[in-house]
Amino acid sequence: MKGLLQIHDPLKPKGHVVGIDLGTTNSLVASVVQGKTKCLPVDDEALLLPSVVHYAKDGSVAVGRRAVGKLSSDPTDTIKSVKRFMGKSLGDLETKKLGAWKFVEGSGVVRFQVSGGQPVTPIEVSGEILRQLKRRAESYFAGKVEQAVITVPAYFDDAQRQATKDAGRLAGLEVLRLLNEPTAAALAYGLDKGAQGLYAVYDLGGGTFDVSILELVDGVFQVKAVGGDSALGGDDFDRTIVQRVLDAKGLSTPSASQIATLLQLARAAKERLTDVAQTSFDFEGTTHPLTRAEFDQAIDPLLQKTGLSVRRALKDAGVTAADVKGVVLVGGSTRVPAVRAFVEKIFGKPPLADIDPDQVVAMGAAIQADLLTNDARKDEVLLLDVIPLSLGLETMGGIVEKLVTRNSSIPVAQAQIFTTFQDGQTGMDVHVVQGERELVADCRSLARFRLSGIPPLGAGLGRVQVTFSIDADGILSVAAKELTTGVEQKITVKPTHGLTDEEIEQMLLDSIDHAEDDVAKRLLVEQQVEAKRLLIDARKQLTINGDLLSADERTTLEANLTRLEQLAATTSDHDALKAAIVQVDDGAKPFVERIMNRAISTAAVGHSLEDFSS
Repeated sequence: MKGLLQIHDPLKPKGHVVGIDLGTTNSLVASVVQGKTKCLPVDDEALLLPSVVHYAKDGSVAVGRRAVGKLSSDPTDTIKSVKRFMGKSLGDLETKKLGAWKFVEGSGVVRFQVSGGQPVTPIEVSGEILRQLKRRAESYFAGKVEQAVITVPAYFDDAQRQATKDAGRLAGLEVLRLLNEPTAAALAYGLDKGAQGLYAVYDLGGGTFDVSILELVDGVFQVKAVGGDSALGGDDFDRTIVQRVLDAKGLSTPSASQIATLLQLARAAKERLTDVAQTSFDFEGTTHPLTRAEFDQAIDPLLQKTGLSVRRALKDAGVTAADVKGVVLVGGSTRVPAVRAFVEKIFGKPPLADIDPDQVVAMGAAIQADLLTNDARKDEVLLLDVIPLSLGLETMGGIVEKLVTRNSSIPVAQAQIFTTFQDGQTGMDVHVVQGERELVADCRSLARFRLSGIPPLGAGLGRVQVTFSIDADGILSVAAKELTTGVEQKITVKPTHGLTDEEIEQMLLDSIDHAEDDVAKRLLVEQQVEAKRLLIDARKQLTINGDLLSADERTTLEANLTRLEQLAATTSDHDALKAAIVQVDDGAKPFVERIMNRAISTAAVGHSLEDFSS
């Protein structure tokens, strides 16, 4: 049956390995060639490949500069800034922002309506970009490219990371690692420049913003803290210019073609203002002047948002701006003079930009790819990255029990043992959540599954160990195991859509603003759960062993239980509820002692002292 079977040879070379910066505006591919890290030419011999894909009516696909030429003439069939939609649902706010996209309604996930075929998802569009990078790298090497390290924003969540891995597979690449973009930049500086000490990476690209605080010491790269916004970047700078023109012309419902044309004009004007103090552009017969001062004022609110993330990351890392030895600039948007001035003001020192901010991430990815596949370099550096948001699960009363806290180094595994709540409980629902708040209602649900097969034991006797495992790509797996029987259930968490930038930002802000209220709510819920447990157990014992109480004792105990039940349902004072629980416990002590004595007497019937001794 020749030709039907393919024998896998683990020793067969995988071809050349590359690092890829899959960017919002531009993408790059780099590799370590003869010991030197370099970006490879991809589009008409240029290093930058515009992250734009055009779907023609005849079914053909164009990527890069050829696609850019179709943005104005064919805007709905030409997809740009697709990275901002990775792992998102149609209901996310990103789909409502100013743009020329045409979405397929009625679908849970984002799908772009294009001519010449079926609707396409962000994963498919990104796959086309990655496929083009792969082809050009193979052309450069005149050989196969099958493995890659692909970079992602540090603030990408599970869904966004999984979508990026899927796009890589769609392009025919084995994704060796998803590497956080700021970490990649630090890797390029650390190994190519010999940097040591505490560094900040300020990464502002076309569609995402990240800040990371890293410590580089003797080949160990430890990320201390991360922050950012997965939907903030140069695209938003462009939109401020576009909105200014639309307002001036009184265009409240511009066409897709008008929006696409204006976005291109705005981006070009923004780039010119890097070198000149004033520029202008023509749109539909009208000249629109724009000064650098006007542009700086328009984007200042966006810069202030990045400042909030920087200050939070510094606080999370336990350092001050003065402790930071250097600030590395990453992303094309950091070329904007106002951005560089803003960064210098925050950190009190001029930022570093001696490696091209457009290329530094791809170079770091190439270095990591070489470290992973080159036996001679495998022990050269250790990367300790972190997760951006806490992960936990729901316990009784809707409380979040955090198993892995944000800014924990990855890869990481954390386990905790939970007990059953009711007598005879044979199953347990495992609800995985993400966020910083104390209650499940205030966090984001990631996944649910049920562990069945728990032995029907008394309340609190069934023991279930839940383990959270996060791999080097930041992908979460959850396992629940009943310790008596060994019954186990596992799941890899793959949410259907990602967090919006507003959700991520709000999660962290709310965790700070509502810290005291959250703790009070958690304490109240914990006491309510304890009250419920006590009421169930006490009434069960009254039914079984009520004859051990006198009439007056029973009346007093039942009155205390009724009061506790009413208080648990009405009070918001956890201290008052705790006091009521203590009152019931203290009042029931003689009853508990008689129950224990009865149990011992029953067990001793028919046995001698020698039996118990043996």
